[in-house]
Amino acid sequence: MTRDVAIVAFAQTDHRRSTAEVSEVEMLIPVLEDVLRQVDLRTGEIDFTCSGSSDYLAGRAFSFTMALDGVGAWPPISESHVETDGAWALYEAWVRLLTGEADTALVYAWGKSSPGELRDVLTRQLDPYYVAPLWPDSVSLAALQAQALIDAGDTDERALAGIAARSRTAARDNPHAQLTGSPPPEGLLAEEYLVRPLRRHDVPPVSDGAAAVVLAAGATARRLCPRPAWIRGMDHRIEAHSLGVRDLTDSPSARLAAERAGAFERPVDTAEIHAPFTSQEVVLRKALRLDGTVTVNPSGGALAAHPVMAAGLIRLGEAAARIHRGASDRALAHATSGPCLQQNLVAVLEGAER
Repeated sequence: MTRDVAIVAFAQTDHRRSTAEVSEVEMLIPVLEDVLRQVDLRTGEIDFTCSGSSDYLAGRAFSFTMALDGVGAWPPISESHVETDGAWALYEAWVRLLTGEADTALVYAWGKSSPGELRDVLTRQLDPYYVAPLWPDSVSLAALQAQALIDAGDTDERALAGIAARSRTAARDNPHAQLTGSPPPEGLLAEEYLVRPLRRHDVPPVSDGAAAVVLAAGATARRLCPRPAWIRGMDHRIEAHSLGVRDLTDSPSARLAAERAGAFERPVDTAEIHAPFTSQEVVLRKALRLDGTVTVNPSGGALAAHPVMAAGLIRLGEAAARIHRGASDRALAHATSGPCLQQNLVAVLEGAER
């Protein structure tokens, strides 16, 4: 890398179970205005814009073009879109800044999960010949992964309840979280199973929400932000598409992405990991080598709010925001997409200059 690139601003919605009263554009506009206000920039002063979303959630093709009304595409702007979580849009923008083609970038993502049956919509990510026709929903697949972890002795139901209780208790300090506070693990274990061995607390809420970040390079980043969150490395990897050939108790792709991003070069103090299910935190802690000295998901994570296609970008934004505030010096941020942690992106952020 020949340039230093940083996240200099982050904004997000208050995540809710349903936002039927507003369109995607109406949901995005306040977030975009907020993130640009933080750096005192206008849309026309941004060199590159990139977004992440899913046409399947919106139920119409090329739905992202409508969201551009919230950005303002005239006069013409340099723009791109990825059909996945906004964390991957951030990756594209980061590469664009590294090459010197831009000095600033606006990245945003949104997801309205409430209009349809999310568990069924996500089956469209599966192998279209052998798996998708069986309609295994996302919660059932996560339950298979959780049971594999329990059978391997890596966790148990009480430990999973502890993860849920810790995450949603931490979310009390997050004004944007959808679910905050939790009974103790013993109380959670009294609930009925949703899909055995998972109960309601093991599963992310259905959320509508959006998020945006601004990236900047070098001197521009220093001018726009008192303490930029410098991206020291970022990488993304993917597991085999077929669930039958994977070890669901491990995530080699997350481990490799972390290694290539430089996460193992020295310890991190904070980790914002995208673990929609409690069992997936068990897998990621092992793959990313997160021990008890690391503060994991101080925002509450995806168990407190999970707007599909924005939740991964929010993990990077939350990690960056802690660096902006001086609450972290070196943070790991992780995003995932696909069933059972199929795709994984890892970034390392630092507050100190080189």
